[in-house]
Amino acid sequence: MKLAEALEATKGTIFNIQHFCIHDGPGIRTNVFVKGCPLRCLWCANPESQMRAPQLMYRKDKCVACGACLTACPRGAIAMGTDVKVHTDRTLCTGCGACVPICPADAREISGYSITAGETFHEVQEDRLFYGDDGGVTITGGEALAQPEFTLALLQLCREDGIPTAIETCGAVSWEVLRRAGELCDVILYDIKHMDDAQHRQGTGQGNTRILENLRHLSRECACDIWVRVPIIPGYNDSEENIRQLSCFVKENLTHCSQVHLLPFHTLGEGKFEELENAPNGFSSHIPSGEHMERLQDIIRSFGIICK
Repeated sequence: MKLAEALEATKGTIFNIQHFCIHDGPGIRTNVFVKGCPLRCLWCANPESQMRAPQLMYRKDKCVACGACLTACPRGAIAMGTDVKVHTDRTLCTGCGACVPICPADAREISGYSITAGETFHEVQEDRLFYGDDGGVTITGGEALAQPEFTLALLQLCREDGIPTAIETCGAVSWEVLRRAGELCDVILYDIKHMDDAQHRQGTGQGNTRILENLRHLSRECACDIWVRVPIIPGYNDSEENIRQLSCFVKENLTHCSQVHLLPFHTLGEGKFEELENAPNGFSSHIPSGEHMERLQDIIRSFGIICK
């Protein structure tokens, strides 16, 4: 099989393709959302992205308790609860989707589907007219590099066609995979959750040693532009000391970082945890005020770093 054919045939599992995006890289972009992530951030806005396999989403408020899904499930994973709503045993559910078309209230949906890099590339290519001089494709997730062969194949197809490329990564991947992505990207959006290793582990399930080391290597060895992005989670990583440590790290280690973005916490992911029927994880925070965000941005700017 020729290289181009092999790249196009590479399969992956994604959960969305969004068009005309303006917040995930320069210009107008097409965002491809890859399933799978090595981190388990307590505040995750897309918890349906954490597992690589397709997952069932259940909207309890839509359920009319008709019981049709109970008989449709080949694994017997669905039962009627005492609250007169159905509940799914997630240890038995395989995400096969048999219960989805039978639901008359559209309360059930499968998040995630298999697609080839070629199919994804052709959908991205259809938006090319809108990219202008600096728009393009951004592969995100989940974690863009959780399925490295798929993502690298898609990046190469876009790069060879002249479509500007970007990924969003948490950096908790092997250096070799990140290096290969760096060679195929114009921009890498690099997330840093916390500068303290123990706090990073508490909030995400992993420490940050490899994440920060990968970021150093990326800046030294790849020519792509780096945008550091920090989700600001009040009560977790929004202290002025943490932001100063971040600023020092960027100033001292990253020669190819053009800007830092602080992203205020939002509550859009809370309903998705419920749709996955996950037990509450006990995490709580709040949307930071505009004044607090501006103070944190000013700290970063005082180091001579562009901050948005």
